[in-house]
Amino acid sequence: MIFQFIRRESCLILAVTPANTDLANSDALKLAKEVDPQGLRTIGVITKLDLMDEGTDARDVLENKLLPLRRGYIGVVNRSQKDIDGRKDIQAALGAERKFFLSHPSYRHIADRLGTPYLQRVLNQQLTNHIRDTLPGLRDKLQKQLLTLEKDVDQYKHFRPDDPSIKTKAMLQMIQQLQTDFERTIEGSGSAQINTNELSGGAKINRLFHERFPFEIVKMEFDEKELRREIAFAIRNIHGIRVGLFTPDMAFEAIVKKQIGRLKEPCLKCVDLVVQELSNVVRFCTERMSRYPRLREETERIIMSHVRSREQTCKDQLVLLIDCELAYMNTNHEDFIGFANASKCKSLFESSAQNQSENSAKSGHRALGNQVIRKGYMCIHNLGIMKGGSRDYWFVLTSESISWFKDEEEREKKYMLPLDGLKLRDLEQGFMSRRHMFALFNPEGRNVYKDYKQLELSCETQDDVDSWKASFLRAGVYPEKTSEAANGDELIPPFLVLRENKRSSDSAGTSSMDPQLERQVETIRNLVDSYMRIVTKTTRDLVPKTIMMLIINNAKDFINGELLAHLYASGDQSQMMEESPEEAQKREEMLRMYHACKEALHIIGDVSMATVSTPVPPPVKNDWLESRLDSNPRLSPPSPGGPRRATPAQQGMP
Repeated sequence: MIFQFIRRESCLILAVTPANTDLANSDALKLAKEVDPQGLRTIGVITKLDLMDEGTDARDVLENKLLPLRRGYIGVVNRSQKDIDGRKDIQAALGAERKFFLSHPSYRHIADRLGTPYLQRVLNQQLTNHIRDTLPGLRDKLQKQLLTLEKDVDQYKHFRPDDPSIKTKAMLQMIQQLQTDFERTIEGSGSAQINTNELSGGAKINRLFHERFPFEIVKMEFDEKELRREIAFAIRNIHGIRVGLFTPDMAFEAIVKKQIGRLKEPCLKCVDLVVQELSNVVRFCTERMSRYPRLREETERIIMSHVRSREQTCKDQLVLLIDCELAYMNTNHEDFIGFANASKCKSLFESSAQNQSENSAKSGHRALGNQVIRKGYMCIHNLGIMKGGSRDYWFVLTSESISWFKDEEEREKKYMLPLDGLKLRDLEQGFMSRRHMFALFNPEGRNVYKDYKQLELSCETQDDVDSWKASFLRAGVYPEKTSEAANGDELIPPFLVLRENKRSSDSAGTSSMDPQLERQVETIRNLVDSYMRIVTKTTRDLVPKTIMMLIINNAKDFINGELLAHLYASGDQSQMMEESPEEAQKREEMLRMYHACKEALHIIGDVSMATVSTPVPPPVKNDWLESRLDSNPRLSPPSPGGPRRATPAQQGMP
């Protein structure tokens, strides 16, 4: 327990040791040595000098020759138990102590530096000097603490918990601050208060609109074989018993409507994600209300109730947009290829395939050129010295390849991996791993890098993973089990889609289909692909606009114009503005600390610094706590009652 006091730099240590014990084994000196190795704060006291064996003395210790200390040793003789039982008073004990030192031949020459009165004077002087030396640093520390507390206490100086006018004013100020914080979080701000540690709510919603939502559309599983089978059945059922000479447009409408209906799920999921992020934004903006928990709870409830009502309205509107797409097929759209072009696409592709190699055809869908799409750090998990190792690298993703470097300076390139033919799949997190993982692989089973079938990558957060997936999507790397033909990406030229369709049709066994029916299926398939690109492009544009108008902008208007009225109508404002017990305790503790610091500075200012003092003695060799005389086994350590004279070996210890 004594350590909690003597380890403080402002504490003087009084190390008391009986004279009839071995000084080298003194527990007091050992403890002092641990916390004060330089001996700046340690004062040695030797007691029971009158109880030493006859012929022995502690002269070398008191003269600071044996086991020296910077502040030295002071010897005292206290009352014995016999003196206490005999009711020997203090004055008589001091007289006996003085007589002992003056009459002892070993202590007579230093009697003026021994005894309890001298110890009292030394301790008084040492304490005064110590206070004088530590006061400037203590004053600076208190002044800094006071300046820090003044900023926090300023709001509490004139605070009266029972004043209703102050509570009303506080509520108005917090609502105004909430409006400002919500606006800044959603719209962004160029002020100095901008957050540099994490993305704001508005930035996260932006990523949901332009990265997560397009990726969710692409993730919709699309079975090419099943689609062609449905087209074939639709054509046959429309012809019925008749032999069809022309490709029926009703088959096109039936297939397109089914594919458009599947867009509802990612649209509604986007709304759910935005509402969830708005909830986080509201919770973040109401943190200033933590002093009034009921007000904060009621504010969050009112805002989120309004957002939830607008959420359903927004979902209904998005469903209406999809229903509008289902209601009428605009085949006169300027981007629609039409029946004539759809029937020619197959022959056009075959002639193009003869003029281009396999690799150039694969890279044809990257109309962006080799421009940089994204840069950032990711961790590679299976490219270490041995499998299972991991390391962070700086990645640069372009429209044609992904490269990784040692760091962001991009001087030392580790490898460049072409993106041709690669796909993307999610990986489960490893045991005790908090990183979110995914992998790049070749669906044909080829090695991606050296002997590895896949390149395992990870990011620290799921948001980073989603952002990288969206970037890979722009580069033409699609998720596993997702057909490029139905992704809605306007960057993919028709001939590549047809080539992929041809591969799928061959694998589906459609080569045995009737040639005329096969041509009709191919035509419908091309029309579906062209029209779905138009619908998907429109959906990706209108969904964020609809969510912004019906949810986010409406929530801002509600907070600015109607929130305060709802709070006044929700109940008793006095109960709503009750402080939490924790906040009241925090306020009282802060005020107490503030006044204590001011009082301490006032007391320090009254302390006289004009004291008579002596400087601290210079350092001495104090390595005496180490093992004694191990180099001379013939010398045995002195007994507790033995003489206290220092041997030559002891005097020569470093």
